[in-house]
Amino acid sequence: MTKLIKVRYFAGFRESAGTDEEELSMDVSTAGDVFAQLQHRHGSSEPLGHCKVAINDEMADWDSSVKEGDTVLLFPPVAGG
Repeated sequence: MTKLIKVRYFAGFRESAGTDEEELSMDVSTAGDVFAQLQHRHGSSEPLGHCKVAINDEMADWDSSVKEGDTVLLFPPVAGG
């Protein structure tokens, strides 16, 4: 089922997407589905397991459900030191 969702990008994801956020109509069930479709759309090669996701400003798992109107936030890995 196609859902209208907002996606916000941070750091490297923002650079790959060329924007901070966008509204998309996507046929997705989980946050992982969103990641997979956007990885193809924006050409990111970042592995899912290295990244973090939040839904509506709350940290989530990749198997968390995405509903119509949700905002999905994608965070690439952060190098520390």
